[in-house]
Amino acid sequence: MQRLHDKVSIITGAAQGIGLATALKFAQEGAIVIVCDVNQTAIGDAVKQCEALGAQAIGYVMDVTQRASVDAVVGKVKEQFGRIDVLVNNAGITQDARLQKMTLEQFDRVIDVNLRGVFHCAQAVADTMTAQGKGVILNASSVVGIYGNFGQTNYAASKFGVIGFTKTWSRELGPKGVRVNAVAPGFITTPMLSTVPANILKDLAARVPLKRLGQPEEIANVYAFLASDEASYVNGAVIEVSGGMSV
Repeated sequence: MQRLHDKVSIITGAAQGIGLATALKFAQEGAIVIVCDVNQTAIGDAVKQCEALGAQAIGYVMDVTQRASVDAVVGKVKEQFGRIDVLVNNAGITQDARLQKMTLEQFDRVIDVNLRGVFHCAQAVADTMTAQGKGVILNASSVVGIYGNFGQTNYAASKFGVIGFTKTWSRELGPKGVRVNAVAPGFITTPMLSTVPANILKDLAARVPLKRLGQPEEIANVYAFLASDEASYVNGAVIEVSGGMSV
């Protein structure tokens, strides 16, 4: 049985990495997948991959930092399907530098995408979900948002902030039937790590009790569980998916 049958699911940053893996997993589980990203070509490819799995999928160019862009997409989805069941706030970027070297532009850009973008998307769907009396918002945090990381002042702050959002919204929206949870991935093999030197990646893997980096699908599986009715009593949780990195 498909766990997400006909659930209208908006996924941001869905054209690559964990977002794409999540879109494909949701497609396999029977969701109606709304692929949102800033890359039109990649969106088209992602939609085709979802459709190849038998799912209904639609792609939209959406910049999470621009509220008008977010509202336009959410409006179209609600108009077409009459409801929004799941939001996966996956879109995120890194612009790393040590505290003394970080530019204001680097700081602002990461906060804008990773924190303000999550706020925009959640606020845009909240009224619809509470009116339905049912919905799921899933936020992408990170182990960096729990433990910090060298050279990632902006990223760590944004991912700590996402945990704050999750805890707060679970209290505000929970009484209306809307569950809000976060996933905190460890180091996952995605395009985001493509700029990291091989020797550093090897060192990262060595720090994990499972002695390897994670795969995007391993995060997508957790999102699919949290989005499903199987997780009906999970609310306000931050689930670390890191191979035991913090043990």
